Amino acid sequence: MLTENLPVTPAVMPSEKPPVLVVDDEYGPRESIAFSLGAEFAVDTAERAKEALTKLRARQFAAVVMDIRMPEMDGIKALEELRKIDPHVSVIMLTGYGTLLTAQQAMLAGANQYLRKPPDIAELIEAVRKQTQATRLRRAQANLAREALEMNSALKREIERSEPQIWQARASVELVHDLNNPLTVVIGYASLMAEEARIIGQRDPESARKLIEYSSMVEKAAEYCHHLSENWRMASKQTQQFSRVDLVHIVHEVRQVIFFGNTAIQSAGQTEAWVRGSRFELMRVFQNLFKNALEAGATRLMVTFVTRRAQIEMSVADNGAGMDAERLKRALHGGYSSKANGTGLGLSICRHLAGTHGSTFSVESAPGKGTTVHLVFPAAAQE
Repeated sequence: MLTENLPVTPAVMPSEKPPVLVVDDEYGPRESIAFSLGAEFAVDTAERAKEALTKLRARQFAAVVMDIRMPEMDGIKALEELRKIDPHVSVIMLTGYGTLLTAQQAMLAGANQYLRKPPDIAELIEAVRKQTQATRLRRAQANLAREALEMNSALKREIERSEPQIWQARASVELVHDLNNPLTVVIGYASLMAEEARIIGQRDPESARKLIEYSSMVEKAAEYCHHLSENWRMASKQTQQFSRVDLVHIVHEVRQVIFFGNTAIQSAGQTEAWVRGSRFELMRVFQNLFKNALEAGATRLMVTFVTRRAQIEMSVADNGAGMDAERLKRALHGGYSSKANGTGLGLSICRHLAGTHGSTFSVESAPGKGTTVHLVFPAAAQE
């Protein structure tokens, strides 16, 4: 029986009563609770835990009022099974013992509130009001979380769909990055040509030879710039054409044209290393690798070529400042630079372009011990 108390003033309720399930194996208490809640809630009842679980599978309830002590399956076990069906519904457990241990067991199993049995009318109704509102809030939060996940998934799909446009934007930044070096070379050699032009009037044969040599360098650098711009313009219209090229010769050309014959850049091993690829794209790889090393303070940069099992193994080792594991990871990802005006794209460009040539790309580095880049290209068959 319910304990008597002062009449309870009903709270303002929605037009549709929240559904509440009362679970108790004793007919009297079960029906008394259902009657007391009937004015504000749409009450359903169950006399066994298994019957309650069946009803919970069939529909959603705003709250469940359940006795802890029941035959066949007690309230604690029933609560564990209930949470597998509906993790959001509020559960008020009734205990006729009123012991702290029993209440703790109920709360640990997932109950939201417990009341002593028989419950006070006002306390019971207020508890059910509070817990139905809590259920509504949890379900709303769960819906928002689900919608957020769906929006996140949709955003990922949109990013994947827009990947070509994203890559085009990135490529434009890379283009500017790569054009800076050869354009600087053009300006540098143009200045040298101007100096030699002042002497040419004296008909000095040696000066004339130098002027012709510088002109050739300017022409090669300008040709490189032209390729980069054309490659960007046609990027979305055609694939890169590959031919049989010599990596050793390309390294020598980059050293002479881009780095003014810098003696810090040396090569060892084979005198020829033939692969299939784009001469200018491979120049971009070596340009970035050499530039990164020299800007990291390297005074020696050794490029080594070895052929093993139809593969060209190439290493670029420097004695520069080196990087720790975290900086190396960020540098390979792209967008990170330790230089004030750097773009942080150098290594990521190299890795991408090496990949288009079927080459593996790995980097070893340590602070104070320099950096070594390993590339392995498929060797080109003789034509």
